[in-house]
Amino acid sequence: MPTSPARSPTCNDSGTPYERCKLSPPLSRQQAGQLLQALRAEMCKAVIGQQAAIDDILIALIANGHILVEGVPGLGKTLLVRALARCFDGDFGRIQFTPDLMPSDVTGHAVYDLASEQFRLRKGPVFTHLLLADEINRAPAKTQAALLEVMQERQVTLEGRALPVPQPFLVLATQNPIEQEGTYPLPEAELDRFMLKLRMDYPEADDEMALVRQVARSPRADMLEVATLRPLLQATDVLALQGLASEVPLDEQVLDYAVRLVRRTRDWPGLTLGAGPRASIDLVRCGRARVLLRGGDFATPDDIKDCALAVLRHRVCLAPELDIESLSVDRVLKQLLDQVAAPRP
Repeated sequence: MPTSPARSPTCNDSGTPYERCKLSPPLSRQQAGQLLQALRAEMCKAVIGQQAAIDDILIALIANGHILVEGVPGLGKTLLVRALARCFDGDFGRIQFTPDLMPSDVTGHAVYDLASEQFRLRKGPVFTHLLLADEINRAPAKTQAALLEVMQERQVTLEGRALPVPQPFLVLATQNPIEQEGTYPLPEAELDRFMLKLRMDYPEADDEMALVRQVARSPRADMLEVATLRPLLQATDVLALQGLASEVPLDEQVLDYAVRLVRRTRDWPGLTLGAGPRASIDLVRCGRARVLLRGGDFATPDDIKDCALAVLRHRVCLAPELDIESLSVDRVLKQLLDQVAAPRP
């Protein structure tokens, strides 16, 4: 069972659960590991049978990258994001993407104030720490494009003014892969801005039994509760974790391995489009974040390899002949990962 965060000398037994367990800066790597283990255990109380998904969303949080969550209905995509938001004592915004959603509904717009007889800016829901873009592929391209600037530059341009969003800032988007009616595929430019594409699968039999047992006892129909989760993180803690992750030691051979994996996608048989340099950067950042999550001291080739599928699957295109044969992108990428030699210690 994961342990709770180590108490700092200033901890006390009063206040909120976060205040009782607050870690005083600067955050050590050991304290970071304990805090992340406690956060993982807390999220597991609500999101049952999706340990890999929880780990991936924590990696994205530590690596300061956006995440796209894909899965069939009922697997807990939205619940996963809500559980993270509940454990994070910061601002959380949610946008339900629909075909009639306008870009200004995302970023904000100028409104005329009759009292002052002047236009004033009304900021949209994108001005938050964690933004849930629910069913993002239900909105047309012009609305999806409203997220391009803020995802890359962490700012929104309104009426000629560049307005920064709060830090940290993460977009956590969900989409359903089996629906085609009334959906709009995300363009490659936007897909490339997501650090990870996470695919949630059906839970194992024991996990599904536990899930059904827990929900059947709940008075709220088929909903799993997140209200009982404790807030364990503040914005300053997330920024401290991101700073620690960027300082994780990375050998030159491990860096070379990450770059070789990405470059190999550009001429791999069966792939018509390979990943760009942003994938190499994200792969290294995810590898370092994974070290912090597992409580390691330095990045290894396994840290890079274990993150590669989620980093690459949305950045490559499968050849039409393989698509006709129902060969998945993941299967092709696994063949690539098996054949690109990793550095030996």
